[in-house]
Amino acid sequence: MHAEFWQARWARSEIGFHLPEVNPYLQRYWPALGLPEGARVLVPLCGKSLDLVWLAGQGYQVVGVELAPRAVEDFFTEHGLQPQVSDVGAFRHYQVGSLEIYCGDFFALSAQQLDGCTALYDRAALIALPVEMRACYVTHLSQVLPSGCQGLLVTLDYDQDKMDGPPFAVSDAEVQHLLAANWQLQELECIDVLGENWKFLKRGLERLDERVYRLGKR
Repeated sequence: MHAEFWQARWARSEIGFHLPEVNPYLQRYWPALGLPEGARVLVPLCGKSLDLVWLAGQGYQVVGVELAPRAVEDFFTEHGLQPQVSDVGAFRHYQVGSLEIYCGDFFALSAQQLDGCTALYDRAALIALPVEMRACYVTHLSQVLPSGCQGLLVTLDYDQDKMDGPPFAVSDAEVQHLLAANWQLQELECIDVLGENWKFLKRGLERLDERVYRLGKR
């Protein structure tokens, strides 16, 4: 996915991937990670997710990364927040209290910018990327996040021949192949959510498996 693709999606408000509520998997499984209050959490390709607000409300330092300026601006506007805005390296940086968003290319993010980051939450990043970019994404994550980092990963899996992404199908086998070398993986839940997603049913899918993993950086 090129930058122009996502900029155009946000400009046309084609954001079916945006959830109008906090992700239930986040609420269900995040507390079990046992992270200390004030832990710094990376949320890549965050859009204007309500999960950012939930995490901040739990007492964490939240670091979102988002390519589309429209998404970032909408996030702060919709929550009535006035961020401090500055240029930080290749990014436009927005911050309000314990919540900050780097607006720019995720692959330009450095370990220095994530100093002290000990947690990761990926609901919409890995599945937003085509197959040729996913290995680069995981490699970069492993480079910028420290050993001991914990987190959650949410994926979708379906017959990719029946529908183009995004969101893309990412099988359990691919997750294991991409992450197992540098991350400990524990599958927490796998459920077929096709019946709850009429848009996918209309595309002729026969299954839509949603998986949740607990991650630990080696």
